Amino acid sequence: MIEATINRIRKFISDRDWGQYHSPANLAKSISIEANELLECFQWSDTEYDLQHVKEELADVLVYCRDLLDVLGLDEDEIVNMKMDMNEKKYPVDKARGSSKKYTEL
Repeated sequence: MIEATINRIRKFISDRDWGQYHSPANLAKSISIEANELLECFQWSDTEYDLQHVKEELADVLVYCRDLLDVLGLDEDEIVNMKMDMNEKKYPVDKARGSSKKYTEL
């Protein structure tokens, strides 16, 4: 996410004094709630959905994730790369390619 967008999110929260409500637990709950609203966009069809609604719900998830990163003092690139390192070990290409099996089944 570019810095201007991050700063816009931070300003939005600050201008409204909402940081007082943004504990890690509350933000994690909000991410889950918004992710479920995103899932609802696909409730009755995998192929027919309102793309604008999907974008709005996905944006809500991203905004809450960005705020959680700030509250916890985390760097998104660092934690994503950490997790990718773990995933690459759990799902080696030669075993996982073309398979939907969980790593414990490979």
